[in-house]
Amino acid sequence: MSTLERIDYADGTTALTGWLARPVGTAKAAVLVFPTIANVTHSIVRRAEMLAAEGYLALIGDFYGEPVADFAASIPLAHKLRADVDAYRARLIAALAALTAIPEAKGLPVAVIGYCMGGQAALEVARSGADIAAAVSFHGPLNTGRAALPGAIKARLLICHGDADPLVPRAQVLGFWEEMDGAGADWHFHSYAGVLHGFTEPGSDARGMAALGYDASADRQSWAAMLGLFGEVFG
Repeated sequence: MSTLERIDYADGTTALTGWLARPVGTAKAAVLVFPTIANVTHSIVRRAEMLAAEGYLALIGDFYGEPVADFAASIPLAHKLRADVDAYRARLIAALAALTAIPEAKGLPVAVIGYCMGGQAALEVARSGADIAAAVSFHGPLNTGRAALPGAIKARLLICHGDADPLVPRAQVLGFWEEMDGAGADWHFHSYAGVLHGFTEPGSDARGMAALGYDASADRQSWAAMLGLFGEVFG
């Protein structure tokens, strides 16, 4: 993460560390990037750098405030964080506040994106009624501990989903659609046939997990869809 700038912030008494990628010139918008369950990885750093190359000020948020030794170690940390909806959303909003407190972000519109658990996090921020312009989920869970209330979601939503993802089954997808319709949200749902969980991560195939798989086409299409949405929202 040597190419990114460290941003220290906190959620109550929990010290957290964000990583900021700056664009060349004036930013089009500020983008909060939530990582996977494994927290900040080289893959997520690459996404922040890609956003900066597109002209966005991008901050990677921190879920846990502590090192994650490996994928297995991340699971109990995630369960603990998500056990309480209010505490979980407070952690996410702390990252959003850290982004908007950066001087270069002043006056900029804001988007939130995320991968896997981070995709769920992006949707939780939108469900909370936060003042953001867009939220994008890449292969994120669609369930929630607190459904969005009618009129609560201000953001335009883009969900990029692998249709063969066993971690986000069809029933969960349909439940999400119904939730979004009930909330009156402005949402787009892109589903990629035969595509598994973790389809944007080239290292997914090496994990040896049947639920995971990289898909180069879905990776390219979902990134292009996000940039297209940003182009509409931010100009």
